[in-house]
Amino acid sequence: MNQNNRLDAEHALSIIIADDVELTRTMIQTLLQKAGYRDLRLAAGPEEVLQSLAARPADVALLDWVMPKMNGLELCGCIRELDEQSSHYTSIIMLTAKEGVEHLVMAFNHGVDDYLNKPVNRSELAARIHAAGRISMLQNSLLETMRDLEASNQILSELAVTDPLTSLGNRRYITQRSEAILADIDARGGTLAFLMIDIDHFKQINDQYGHAAGDTILKKIASRLRKATRPTDVVGRFGGEEFCILMHFQEAIHCTPDLFERILKSIAQKPFDIDGQQVLVTVSIGVSTYHNNDEACTLDTLFRAADKKLYEAKDAGRNQVMF
Repeated sequence: MNQNNRLDAEHALSIIIADDVELTRTMIQTLLQKAGYRDLRLAAGPEEVLQSLAARPADVALLDWVMPKMNGLELCGCIRELDEQSSHYTSIIMLTAKEGVEHLVMAFNHGVDDYLNKPVNRSELAARIHAAGRISMLQNSLLETMRDLEASNQILSELAVTDPLTSLGNRRYITQRSEAILADIDARGGTLAFLMIDIDHFKQINDQYGHAAGDTILKKIASRLRKATRPTDVVGRFGGEEFCILMHFQEAIHCTPDLFERILKSIAQKPFDIDGQQVLVTVSIGVSTYHNNDEACTLDTLFRAADKKLYEAKDAGRNQVMF
């Protein structure tokens, strides 16, 4: 950044001046205007400061220590709360006629960044504002970087548990959700139905129509499974041509075979259109369940039981549910 750009950025600082004495406010405003600062707001008291900052954050706040209803230190605390809510940092300079180290220590302990003694010296004012502006810009740059990192980490976390082809949760996500549901059932009761779903003769589909068509089938089956389940059910891709569904019921009586049959029929109800060709696809489903009064259940036990039932469905002719 060259000298002119640096000065432009510095003079673009948003500054709020709070003092209950009008003469002091206007004097500081005039001094800062002469120093090249343009974005200046005046406030006669704490309420005006907070209203102004709620409407638009400031980079620097010049606060008088002694004001009616709320002193400068109390106001500093309110500004810090606003900063936390808006993920912004306001550099605070306290204006004071108080003398002594104990007052300065008190101010810094309340979150004040700097101070100015009254009456205000023009050169010192410009120097303190310059330093406060740098603090504000550095802190807000750091906050922005942290927000970007958090957003990136969130994206990475989502990618780690998402199947890229179908946008369903992947095996890791299913494992996490299963663990959470089992813990909830152990604590509060209920029933979990775990459905393992496998596409019948998927290799033949790939061989006959190509792998691109196979990917299309996978995506369309994912869509049908989502539509055939409740909003609270968890649909995931377990891997390859295998899908799974977690169905959590508060009452075991609601866990009925017709729900599983409806999911089965949702796939075979009509052919899939693949490049103008109508391709009929069916699935086989194996179901395992866990109730809160059962013996302790591990995820491996739950998955193996569903997988066993899935192979029973395939051995029995496919396009059916075993539970």
